[in-house]
Amino acid sequence: MTTWLIRRLIQAMLVVLVMTVVVFLGLHVIGNPIDILISPQADQAERARAIASLGLDKPLWQQYLVFLRGALHGDLGNSFVFNEPALRLIAERMPATMELAVTAVLLSIVLGIPLGLYAGLYPDRAMSRTIMAGSILGFSLPTFWVGLMLIVVFAVELGWLPSTGRGTTQALFGVQWSFLTWDGLRHMLMPAVNLALFNISLVLRLVRAGVREIVLMDYIKFARAKGLSPARVVFVHVLKNIMIPVVTVIGLEFGSTIAFSVVTESVFAWPGMGKLIIDSINVLDRPVIVAYLMMIVLLFVAINLLVDVLYTVLDPRVRLESKG
Repeated sequence: MTTWLIRRLIQAMLVVLVMTVVVFLGLHVIGNPIDILISPQADQAERARAIASLGLDKPLWQQYLVFLRGALHGDLGNSFVFNEPALRLIAERMPATMELAVTAVLLSIVLGIPLGLYAGLYPDRAMSRTIMAGSILGFSLPTFWVGLMLIVVFAVELGWLPSTGRGTTQALFGVQWSFLTWDGLRHMLMPAVNLALFNISLVLRLVRAGVREIVLMDYIKFARAKGLSPARVVFVHVLKNIMIPVVTVIGLEFGSTIAFSVVTESVFAWPGMGKLIIDSINVLDRPVIVAYLMMIVLLFVAINLLVDVLYTVLDPRVRLESKG
């Protein structure tokens, strides 16, 4: 197990190193931030001073080495626009995005797994067919359109929920959180539901497919023949054996939810990392974009590693293979 974990950590570090090259080179072929940050009326001397102050006068390989050296010390450069450390800007916006993403994933678990179990155990009932039809809508409807419809219905027409902003926050461990106040929860409800809609449909259909496959297995028939209660058969034998693909999807979708929360944060003016990255892309603020992308890469690598570890907990066969 220890050897396997060390090998996975080495692989993770190699992936992060390769992604630094891809991200850094990719951003340097999409445009020149000087054309946006400096006034067109500036003379050549002013442009040269600005280019030198931003470190863009060096060859690309030297810029990458400077970036890599700073990254090893926790410094991903200063924002061209805010003139502050890019990592600090990301860290200030991260709690808003994280609580939104965690709430969305929790909603997908709390709603997706029970609905998927019901649809899988009773596939011929009208409620099950309604659930599956609703899951198709969850896949099909664009996130931005759903967000706008939620604002129109619940904020404009009914006036039940606020449409934008984060609401009142309260500090916990030195970080401001919305879920600790009633006003913050009201502001968070619509964007969290909007962000969770696709994940709920995905988890629901995955659980339903797993249940339909597992209930036909011989060990389920044997458990029922032994006289075990239906609840024990479902929650001990059925649910446990379908959790590996569910854990995989939930883990990967958690990273995707954070990475692709840009649309939801833009629609609801949620002050998270997604809105920051959109503003940074508009002005080609390279350090902030690189810092954001590297944070997402580290997040995905960490989630993949955590999912692999959870495999060994859920499936004894994986533990045996890892020891081998």
